[in-house]
Amino acid sequence: MKRRDFIQKSMVIGGSGLLISALPGIHFKDDDFDVIILKGTIIDGTGGTSYPADIGIKNGMIKEIGDLSGAKAKTILDASSLIVSPGFIDIHTHTDLGILRNPKGESKIRQGVTTEIGGQCGGSFAPISKAEFEKDAKRYLEKYGLTLKGLDFADHLEMMRDWKFSVNQADMVGLGTIRELIVGMDDRPATKTEMELMKKEIKAALDGGAVGISSGLEYTPGSFASTEELIELARSMPEGINKLYATHMRNEDNTGEEAVAEAIRIARESGARLELSHLKASGKSNWHKADSLLRMLDAAVAEGIEAHADRYTYVAYHTGLSNLFPLWSRDGGKKDFIKRLNDKSNYEKLRAYSEKKVSNLDGEWKGVVISSIKNEELQFVKGKSIQQIANEMNMDPFDTAVKLLVESGGRVSMVGFGMSEKSTEKILGHPRVMIASDASAHAPYPPMNKSIPHPRAYGTFPRAIAKYVKEKNLVPLEEMIKKMTLMPAQKIGIKDRGEIAVGKRADITIFDYNTIEDKATFVEPAQYPKGIPYVMVNGKIVIKNGKHTGTLPGEVITV
Repeated sequence: MKRRDFIQKSMVIGGSGLLISALPGIHFKDDDFDVIILKGTIIDGTGGTSYPADIGIKNGMIKEIGDLSGAKAKTILDASSLIVSPGFIDIHTHTDLGILRNPKGESKIRQGVTTEIGGQCGGSFAPISKAEFEKDAKRYLEKYGLTLKGLDFADHLEMMRDWKFSVNQADMVGLGTIRELIVGMDDRPATKTEMELMKKEIKAALDGGAVGISSGLEYTPGSFASTEELIELARSMPEGINKLYATHMRNEDNTGEEAVAEAIRIARESGARLELSHLKASGKSNWHKADSLLRMLDAAVAEGIEAHADRYTYVAYHTGLSNLFPLWSRDGGKKDFIKRLNDKSNYEKLRAYSEKKVSNLDGEWKGVVISSIKNEELQFVKGKSIQQIANEMNMDPFDTAVKLLVESGGRVSMVGFGMSEKSTEKILGHPRVMIASDASAHAPYPPMNKSIPHPRAYGTFPRAIAKYVKEKNLVPLEEMIKKMTLMPAQKIGIKDRGEIAVGKRADITIFDYNTIEDKATFVEPAQYPKGIPYVMVNGKIVIKNGKHTGTLPGEVITV
């Protein structure tokens, strides 16, 4: 849709009797508003048609919507020819404690994200053992000068409330984290006593502010949990809005359909609300399965399960290089994994598994790109594919992957080009799929610039508009905004955000529909998007004229 047509449509709706909360001729006092957004075109997050109106903000809340031309405020933002939207809610992120060392959260706030939902893929910052806490506390103090406190979920959230940051934070509790605390890293069933202890930790986390539970069934030790264990743990959650189960499923490529079926079964038998995290059909031989996965989602909804999914706007995923190796090799943790890599008796089995998995990627070993590695002498491999590194080292690609893992203690992350554009469009266009970055907050300056992130950390949300609305016409702009605002707010149970309406929190993103564009690439990901001049969090202007103001008004959100 052209900008002129969009505005004309908005003007028609605005003059057609749409009820708004302020009318011309009303007298306002000088101190009625802290901020007035003038002459913008509002897309309110509900999926309804856009309309022109002004917005008056007071004490962090939306106080009035309508014609405020006669009102005064401390700050006036001219939104002429701009879209005024609720702040984007990133329903699947990995920023977590990283927000403490990167409080501006620039890669997120600059793309319009005002709230992040962390604790995903089975991993959260709590609960942890005393030994793990002491290790983390020492690292944060030495590297960042930050003092951590508390072992449980409530203590960690209380600590975060003492800090300042730009983007609101809400967190799930990870079942993988809980399993590591209670059962350990071994591949075995939990005992009855351990099950009760895990349920106790879930209850404590939910009581302490967690907005749900998450699983990461491709990652150890969460991968060692049976379907029955997950059902029992999910069932233990009390009824309510935070009886939410978000899952990085057990498989996202060859057995993706079976993994979706498992997730639906867990929701059905536990009564939990379901979120399928970063839903995808990965691997060339599986690209055609996107339709089947979405039919399964629809069928679950038809039987009464509150099921949704989320997805980022790229055809490559981001994970650990160890994920290209079988689960049995990762049993027991990183030290045991490295021992198995060094055991020559495992070589052929490991090679066969990895080669088969990689053969399904677009470009095979060329489609595996290293994004970070915990070895100072190997930093030169970042941004290069395994095939390129192998050529430079005059080695076999599989042997190169093993070498990188062994020499970094298993701490290598990668980008894998596993999805097709066609299947990505099908998933993104589905009415029950939301937009999510699956990324932590980054910045192109220390201490956040030591790795090469996936471009989704900088570009997911503007890309949703620029590529999938403007270029592809996949869905109307109003629907795409809903996928990024009210839908995730309702899924998490955040009642006062995600919508432009009187009485809601003033989390607001203002963008230029003509110029909004993601600039991050896989080669140069640390590039901020364009076309987003203003972002407000809790009524405070954080991005002004495309620059961070230094304001840190974010809050810890619980439901």
